[in-house]
Amino acid sequence: MSFHTKLLLLFAPSVLGLVQPNGVGRLPALGWNSWNAFNCDIDEDKFLTAAQKLKDLGLADAGYEYVNIDDCWSNKDGRDSTTGRLLPNTTRFPDGINGTAAQVHAMGLKIGIYSSAGTYACAGYPASIGNETIDAQTWAEWGIDYLKYDNCNIPSNWSDTCNACHPDYIDSQYLTANGTCLPNTPNLCPSGYDYSQSNTAERYRIMGEALQAQNRTILYSLCEWGTAGVETWGNNTAASWRMSNDINTSWARILNILNQNVFNLDYVNFWGHPDPDMLEVGNGLTLQQSRTHFALWAAMKSPLLIGTDLDNLDNDTLSILKNPYLLAFNQDDTIGEPAKPYSWGTNPDWTFNDTFPAEFWSGNSSNGTLVLLFNPYPNTLVKEAVWADIPGLMANGTYKVVEVWNDVDLGCQSGGIGLEVNANDTAVFLIQDCPSATSNLI
Repeated sequence: MSFHTKLLLLFAPSVLGLVQPNGVGRLPALGWNSWNAFNCDIDEDKFLTAAQKLKDLGLADAGYEYVNIDDCWSNKDGRDSTTGRLLPNTTRFPDGINGTAAQVHAMGLKIGIYSSAGTYACAGYPASIGNETIDAQTWAEWGIDYLKYDNCNIPSNWSDTCNACHPDYIDSQYLTANGTCLPNTPNLCPSGYDYSQSNTAERYRIMGEALQAQNRTILYSLCEWGTAGVETWGNNTAASWRMSNDINTSWARILNILNQNVFNLDYVNFWGHPDPDMLEVGNGLTLQQSRTHFALWAAMKSPLLIGTDLDNLDNDTLSILKNPYLLAFNQDDTIGEPAKPYSWGTNPDWTFNDTFPAEFWSGNSSNGTLVLLFNPYPNTLVKEAVWADIPGLMANGTYKVVEVWNDVDLGCQSGGIGLEVNANDTAVFLIQDCPSATSNLI
């Protein structure tokens, strides 16, 4: 570990975080990633266009700063035969990655790169296992600010013989009602197993140490799909860690990931963030689904990486991505803990259910209490926030309520507030002290 990097024990006893210079990784990353919009159909122009769009659309001013190159950027034929370095595809990147990086930096933004902790990246391009030091040196020299490190094509000697209980990889017949695994689940690690000593943890730790040895601070984002009990060691290793397999535009899959990540929220604080994958806002979801997706990702203090073609953003989608209340909560520099469910709603609390994940959420912030009411049903329902149910509020208190989506001051409300919520939508309120009342927060 380099002189400028250390481990910090945070306020939540379960959260260890890797501290880096200049606050890099302290808050969730905000930016744009190429994969959900373009897959392998990438070139320098797409990234420079995305960077310019971040500025022109006001997204950069809202805090989105990373322009991240995903898979397929390198020469597929292999590394430089003399230096062993990864080579950019010069047809796609005629100025090299360093040239693209310089242009992105000139716009006042940061740039990210992609690799995998295996022999090949997921699309079959050269990856980094066994080459961590030379790759970290190369990226630092190119001016890279962010690394997404994937989990494809793992050599057999680096695989693990057992795994944690994870619903993406366990047949449903072995899962209990609260999402835990039955004792006879195949390939389950024994009770008390230390996942920080797994081969998976070591693969990711090696790259982390290589990055820390450079004279450039690079945000490290683990994309290891939630395997190997990453919640127990991910914060020690990187700024964020994927807690599931990939997202897609299916509403069912988005709810599935949301339901899973609820059970990781005790691991969230400054310097450590479970990553429920990139945003699908703008990729065919309804307006209501997009609002829920963004609101809950922001409230969970997840990295917010836009994954759509910024050339095609409509005003409604843009307003979701720029919502100042949700971005302020996600990027709160005073309070690092996320919003959490205070009631599951349809199901008993702590029920693991992809169809009806937790519906009633709240979180403290430096600007008040954020409250979210999610409607998972296919019809409009009245959802009510009751002050007595919400941590930190007094049952008989009177509070100022701001409706977040439309920035509407609903005045001072006693006891709670109700609102019609459309199918798949989420109502969001900011609850503050009423100006005419004494403090109601406890």
